[in-house]
Amino acid sequence: MFAYDFMRHAFVAATIVGLLAGAVGWFLVLRGQTFAGHALGHIGFTGATGAALIGLSPLAGLIGATVLGGIGMGALGERLAERDVGIGVVLAFALGLGFLFLHFYTAYAGEAVALLFGNILGVSARTLAVLAVLGAASLCALALIARPLLAASLQPELAEAKGVNLRLVSVLFLAIVAVATAESAEIVGVLLVFALMVGPAATVQRLTPRIGWGVAAAAGLAVIEGWAGLAGAYYSDWPATFWISALSAGGYLLAGAATAGAAG
Repeated sequence: MFAYDFMRHAFVAATIVGLLAGAVGWFLVLRGQTFAGHALGHIGFTGATGAALIGLSPLAGLIGATVLGGIGMGALGERLAERDVGIGVVLAFALGLGFLFLHFYTAYAGEAVALLFGNILGVSARTLAVLAVLGAASLCALALIARPLLAASLQPELAEAKGVNLRLVSVLFLAIVAVATAESAEIVGVLLVFALMVGPAATVQRLTPRIGWGVAAAAGLAVIEGWAGLAGAYYSDWPATFWISALSAGGYLLAGAATAGAAG
């Protein structure tokens, strides 16, 4: 399968996105903000369709909308966890707005379906370059804020007493989550972002409480699931998105069974 350019591009894309989504997802699960991450995918869909409507790149619209949405959610600070209803209303409106844009620009309908459910086999060399630059920048940013982010996640009152700006940390982190969401949408689509951002991280956190190993394992597991999903798609002719989602869910269930068995 590596004889084909599109398969090689797909494996590179799965590696880039998996590393970022897994690492960011670990902190997202730790902070209990998975719903906010899901909402960013819907906001990104609206940004992509809106950009296409005015003749801009859908990827640029996707990234721009998710980053703005992440900054807005981060501005809520620690109150974000208490705003699930509000976020749910916003994401429902965002998705509806995206379909309204499609109503006015039906020529984009096919690409919109790919955006909703992913099209990893259609990743171009130019898109790979964009994903690589954004992924590297986001991982560097995550490494820079990792210590205050961890303190704000585990002991927010103590962190604030030591001078950590909780609101700023939240804004910076959710901006990084927004980029990771936009990149994941290139692989599994905005409706299944959980597959790469939440599944591997939640699986690893069921197996180990160690922070460093946990982040690395979540990133590695996301990459492996992406690779395995591509191989499954190649040999079965079933969508790669299905395989990646199935592997993500299956890994989480197996981890739960393993921890339950160990406890018993």
